[in-house]
Amino acid sequence: MKDWFLMGGTLFMSILTILLVVIVAVAVYFAVTVANGKASQKQNFTHRLKYVKSIGLFTMITGILGQLIGLFIAFTAIEGAEDISPSIIAGGLKVSMITSLTGIIIYLISIVLWFLLDLWYHKKLTS
Repeated sequence: MKDWFLMGGTLFMSILTILLVVIVAVAVYFAVTVANGKASQKQNFTHRLKYVKSIGLFTMITGILGQLIGLFIAFTAIEGAEDISPSIIAGGLKVSMITSLTGIIIYLISIVLWFLLDLWYHKKLTS
């Protein structure tokens, strides 16, 4: 996991990690709100619950941006080099995909959290 983090680049991987922590914190806040029964008293709770998905989407876009910046830097280096082997290019492409994969995984986590919280909220309303 540490190698994955370092290979992906500390700047974007740090941002993605912070966003993951924010998603989990927001999801825990909404879970506590539903568990205490205060969610039914709040207006637009389901709309506010979508913040979990929105932050997850922002995380995915941030991961894709990290990949594009990495590819731009890599292609700039390739352009200046005389002879590059295909294995070096493949390795660089593999590394550039780490931030995108991480962003997509975090986005999937946020969708699952949102779905479970929404399901729990609606079950709590009907009971």
